Parts: sequence; structure tokens; C-alpha cells
Amino acid sequence: MLVCGIDEAGRGPVIGPLVICGVVVDEEGEESLKSIEVKDSKLLTPKQREVLFDKIKKIVKKYEILIISPNEIDTAVLSKEDNLNWLEARKSAEIIKKLKPDKAILDCPSTNIKAYKDHMKELLKDKTEIIAEHKADVKYPVVSAASILAKVTRDAEIKKLEQKYGRLGSGYPADPITHKFLQENFNNHPEIFRHSWATMKKLKKAGGQRGLGEF
Repeated sequence: MLVCGIDEAGRGPVIGPLVICGVVVDEEGEESLKSIEVKDSKLLTPKQREVLFDKIKKIVKKYEILIISPNEIDTAVLSKEDNLNWLEARKSAEIIKKLKPDKAILDCPSTNIKAYKDHMKELLKDKTEIIAEHKADVKYPVVSAASILAKVTRDAEIKKLEQKYGRLGSGYPADPITHKFLQENFNNHPEIFRHSWATMKKLKKAGGQRGLGEF
């Protein structure tokens, strides 16, 4: 049986893309992932993730990585018929259709797991078994592997932006480096910001003059 694990990186930050990854393994591959001790990417250091990134790519049968721009995220979030969860579902379905596993395990972004799972089945319209759970990236090695590939890819995309625009920090407004960049550039470089985020809306409304604690 071929099993696909799917996870994302960069869902929350106000800067940069969302990255969604799917990896496919057979039973032997799953054991190999356990042997190299894959974990949820948030539990690993950047160096550990980078080392595992190359090892994972050698173990898995196939993988697919999608980079979703801030503009595409804004379009979904600002739509009356769409939202970020449904965008992630569509991208996950796109990955599953390409990788063609027998079973797909997803780290569910929605609080309503049943609705998300049903929506995935509607999008796929095939016999792929779908498992959607919270914290799947902790429980299933194949999802942990996907989380690592997604996180390393997201970090690489941020490095590219930093080479062009300067230090961005983590992309979360609570990060002092990110906050400084936001205050100085909220009206510049529109292509790298998620304008639908409350942080950006407040900054624009206040002209960038509010203090760090207010965002």
C-alpha cells in the first residue's frame, strides 16, 4: 500500500508563501522514516531539518511541493465563498491526484474534522482513503516527513526574500525583526505581504505608527 502524508508550513505568518507538501511511501519506506527519527518540523532545529530533508527525499517513492503566494492566499481569505482551509484542501487534493496513493493522511487545519474530510472526498472523487487528524504531523512519520520538506522549502523561500528585501524575521508580527520590517515597509513590496491579515489591515489604517504590543 502506498501512503501519502500531507502537511504545510507558513500558514500563520503575514509575510511570504504558504508551502504544502505531500510525500508517498510504502511500508518499507515508512520504517525507514522511523529509523531516521523524523519528527514534526517544529520539534527540530533548522540544521536537523536540513539534514533530514535530503534523507527523506531519498527514502520516499514520490513527493510534491506546492508554493502558494500571498496573493493567492489573500484571494481565498477575502472571498465570500472561499477560505484558507478550503484553499489548503484544494492544494492537498491537487497533490493527492498527482501522487496517486492508496491512502492519504492529512494534518487537518480545520476545527471541524468531519467537514474537512468530507470536503476532501468531494474534491478527489476517487477511492483514496482519507485520514484527517489534528497533530497528524506528530503521530504519523509520513506526515512528519512532509512537514519537514514543507518547512525547509518555506525557509528557503524566506531566505530568497531576505536577499532581496533585507531581514524579515520569522514573518510573525510578535517577532521584533518582523515588526520592524512591517512598520517600515507595510506600504512597499505588496507581493510579499498577506494583506488580508488583521495585522496588515491595522498597520495600514494606523499608518504604521502603533506600538508592537498592539499587533
